[in-house]
Amino acid sequence: MARLPVTIRDMHLGDVEAVAEIEAEAFADAWPPSAFLDLLSHGYARLRVACEGSGEIAGYCVLLRAADEGEIANICTTLARRGCGVGAQLLDDALRLADTADVAAVYLEVRTSNGPARDLYGSRGFELVGRRRQYYQHPTEDALVLRRVRPVRSPA
Repeated sequence: MARLPVTIRDMHLGDVEAVAEIEAEAFADAWPPSAFLDLLSHGYARLRVACEGSGEIAGYCVLLRAADEGEIANICTTLARRGCGVGAQLLDDALRLADTADVAAVYLEVRTSNGPARDLYGSRGFELVGRRRQYYQHPTEDALVLRRVRPVRSPA
């Protein structure tokens, strides 16, 4: 599938319903709309959406920050846009934001069975640092904990 060009921007209140629909379509244990609404009001959270030229939301990402660490708490695309590069663009955007904010390491969890996501994360420098047994439900499955350390900047 060809790479879908998208514009990535901050999530607005008006986006929450569409984001919650994408979330519910993808996950059996989906976050409720109130979770996104709550995070929008916190400075430690960056919620971003990927929009197609029509303005339709094709995916979203939630990046949380505490001190010099970050966590990609959620990243998802619509089922119709899987394999179109939207997730990669959202991930690259989140890592750029983390690097700009001097976040030393970014963590995330991924299902052991999610090969495409694991491949994407590996291509961006994420490495396995742990496992959470039976972390996911519906179906029950382990989560792999991955970490990406901020690349060393070469002196100017």
